[in-house]
Amino acid sequence: MARGQAGAALLSREPGRAPRSLSMASGPSKAAASLFQRTLARSPSRAGGTAGGSGPGGGGCSSCCWAGGRVRSASGPHRLQQPQAPPPLASRGTRFLSAPPPSVLLLQDSLSDSLRRCYQYLNQTSRSFAAVIQALDGELRHAVCIFYLVLRAMDTIEDDMTINVETKVPMLHNFHSYLYQPDWKYMDSNEKDKQVLEDFPTISLEFRNLAKVYRDVIADSCHKMGLGMAEFLEKKVDSEEEWDQYCHYVAGLVGIGLSQLFAASKLEDPIIGQDTELANSLGVFLQKVNIIRDYLEDELEGREFWPKEVWSKYVKKLSDLAKPENIDKAVQCMNELIANALHHVPDVLTYLSRLKNQSVFNFCAIPQVMAIATLAACYNNQQVFRGVVKIRKGQTVTLMMDATNMQAVKAIMYQYVEEIQQKIPSTDPSSSKIQQIIASVQSLSLPSRALVSRTHYSPIYLSCVMLLAALSWQYLSTVSKATEEYVHTGEN
Repeated sequence: MARGQAGAALLSREPGRAPRSLSMASGPSKAAASLFQRTLARSPSRAGGTAGGSGPGGGGCSSCCWAGGRVRSASGPHRLQQPQAPPPLASRGTRFLSAPPPSVLLLQDSLSDSLRRCYQYLNQTSRSFAAVIQALDGELRHAVCIFYLVLRAMDTIEDDMTINVETKVPMLHNFHSYLYQPDWKYMDSNEKDKQVLEDFPTISLEFRNLAKVYRDVIADSCHKMGLGMAEFLEKKVDSEEEWDQYCHYVAGLVGIGLSQLFAASKLEDPIIGQDTELANSLGVFLQKVNIIRDYLEDELEGREFWPKEVWSKYVKKLSDLAKPENIDKAVQCMNELIANALHHVPDVLTYLSRLKNQSVFNFCAIPQVMAIATLAACYNNQQVFRGVVKIRKGQTVTLMMDATNMQAVKAIMYQYVEEIQQKIPSTDPSSSKIQQIIASVQSLSLPSRALVSRTHYSPIYLSCVMLLAALSWQYLSTVSKATEEYVHTGEN
C-alpha cells in the first residue's frame, strides 16, 4: 500500500489513487498495523475486574494475554477464554510484555515450505502486524495470515498507478477468482510489495489449503472489496452516505471478514460473524478517524476523503480549509465529522462486549481505544490543519496496558468522550449533535468510569512501565533478528 500496511487489520483505500492504510487508529502512526507495534506492557488490575486473570500489580499483556480475564456483556460477565497454545518461551506464570514476535510462533509450528514463505512475506510487508496475527489462537492464525496477504496483493494492484484503469478494473473485479487459479500471478507491478503478486501462486496454494469455512469468507470479502475498490477508482466522496459506503468498502468489509473468521474458528460465538452491522462499525470507525486526522497530509498529496456534503457548508473547495484565514471554519468542519464518527462507538462497545477469547479481544480492542484517544486529540484542534496530531508515546503505552478487558475499555471510552465534551465550544454548529452522541456513549460506559484513572499512577509505577517497555523491545528485536537468520539459513 502507498502509506502503510494492511491492517487487521483493517485496510483503507482512497478513490482514484493509491490506497490508504487504515491505522487501526493509532495517533502516532499512519499504518494500520503500527498500532500493534506498541503492544508493550502488562495492565494492572482494576477495581472490580482483572485483566488477564491477574491479581493486583499484574495483568494481561495488551496484545497477547495467556491467562483468563473477565469482560462484561449485556448478559453479564463472562471469562475470556485462554489462548490454546502458549509460546514455548512463556511459562504458565509468565506473560509477554508485547505480542509474541513472529519468530516465536513461527518456530513453534511445523510449517510447510509454502506456509513458511507466506509468513516470511507477512514479516516483509508488515513486521509489526505479523506479531499480532501470530498471537491469535490455533488455526485462526493461519487464516488471518492468508487473509492479510490476499488483501495486500489486492492493495498492491490498486496502489500501482502504472496500471491503467482499463486493466485495473477487471483485475479488481476478478481478483477473488485468482485464488482458485494455481498459476495466476502478476509480474509487471512496480510497487514495493510486488513479491506478493509475483509469488501469488504460493499464497493461493495456502489459501486452498485452508478449511472451506475460511476460504469462503476470504473469497467473498475479496469479491466485494474488489467491486468497491473499482467503483471508487474515479469516484469522489460527495455525500455522508457515500462516505459511509467508501469506508465500508475499504474497512468495514475487512471488519466483517475478520469477524466471520473469528466465528468460523469457534473461538467466538456465531453472532460475532452474523452481526455484520456491528462488525462493519468496528472498521468504519477506525477508517473515519484516519481520514479526519490525516486531512493535511492528504491535501498536500492531492487526495480528498472528506465528504463534500459537510465541507461545502464551510468553504468552496476542500483545500480552502488549509488556508489560515479559514481556520475557524476548518475546525468547525472537522468537529462535525468527529460527531459523525462517534456515532459508531456504541456499536464498537457492543461488539467488544460479546468477545470471549482473550487474543481476539486484544486484537480488536487496542485499535479502538487508540482511535478514541486520537479523536480526543483532534477535536477542536487547529493543529490538524497545520501539521501532524499525535498522541503521546507514554499515553500509547498506557492504552496498550489497559485495553485487555471490557470494563477497562468502557472506562477509556468514557474518559476520552468526556475530554471531548469539555472542549465543545458553545458556538460550534455541531455542538448539539456531539453532545447527544457523547451522552449515549457515557450511558454505556458509566459503570466502568472509575476503573481507569491514569492520572493516579505514581511516578515510580510509570517509570517501571517505561523500563519494561524498553526491555521488551530490546528482547523482541534480538529474538526477531535471530529468527530471521534462522529462516534465512534454512532456506539456503
